Amino acid sequence: MTDDFTVPVYDDGDADASYIEDKTVAILGYGSQGHAQAQNLADSGVDVVVGLREDSASRDEAEADGLRVAVPDDAVAEADITVMLVPDTVQPAVFEAVEDGLEEGDTLQFAHGFNVHYGQIEPPEGVDVTMVAPKSPGHLVRRTYKRGEGTPGLIAIEQDATGETKEEALAYAQAIGCARAGVIETTFQEEVETDLFGEQAVLCGGVTEMVKAGFETLVDAGYAPEMAYFECLNELKLIVDLMYEGGNMEMWNSVSDTAEYGGLTRGEEIIDRDGFDEILEGVQNGEFAREWINENQAHRPAYKQYRDAEANHQIEEVGGRLRELFAWADEE
Repeated sequence: MTDDFTVPVYDDGDADASYIEDKTVAILGYGSQGHAQAQNLADSGVDVVVGLREDSASRDEAEADGLRVAVPDDAVAEADITVMLVPDTVQPAVFEAVEDGLEEGDTLQFAHGFNVHYGQIEPPEGVDVTMVAPKSPGHLVRRTYKRGEGTPGLIAIEQDATGETKEEALAYAQAIGCARAGVIETTFQEEVETDLFGEQAVLCGGVTEMVKAGFETLVDAGYAPEMAYFECLNELKLIVDLMYEGGNMEMWNSVSDTAEYGGLTRGEEIIDRDGFDEILEGVQNGEFAREWINENQAHRPAYKQYRDAEANHQIEEVGGRLRELFAWADEE
């Protein structure tokens, strides 16, 4: 365990494979995370069964990858560890369908704590409840594992019925490759609330709204939309790559002095900290969760309107034409 952080961070040396090597893991779902975690577990020598409906389009793919496939309730009944890797919005229904297959001493595991934290899933007593969450898309979880590397991940313990829950979670994180990079210990509450806040305020909501606002400001002032696209969207990748590689200072050290001074003196003018606080409060008090749950129950009317508006924004049309000119447009 590394002592240089404010929270525990574990690596391969902290994991004991014996806590998982004699157990069967049921992976429910074979999407981005499901396919990666199932294949990594199998390559690590863990007994894996993928739980998929009889009519699932993913059954042939999972079998072609050399994995055993069973219907979800059979997979859960056989398994010692059940991993929920279907989308958050369908997890409660899937859990209801397979709950009877969970036995005392089994583990119910998640990669995101939304449904447990907000009470949409209530695990039975006597079952360990854990989270092992790679902080990376599934294709990178798989790709880095095959290279002998790994992606960082999170572990959290919500319910420790057996007294060995943390050890098992670390062994699982090792088997999918996350312990090679580092595993941060957190809680279901912290993971959910920071994740939702980051998505809404910065990564998805904040960035896209800032990009569109910048684009619209330039276009409304009479500048060419192509120039606005390059300055407000295209070059964003260059900046984010620098920040990803070395933090904010790597970016400041790499841009011109003019860009640095302008950014340092003007950036705060477009940030509304009150808005950030309001978003966080809505996550913490469950307001956003209730809104999203209700939206799904109503078959997503507002969600569809927002997506349509986004797809029809001028920046999408301009960007589509410009990206056809880029040399990397047809690259994998």
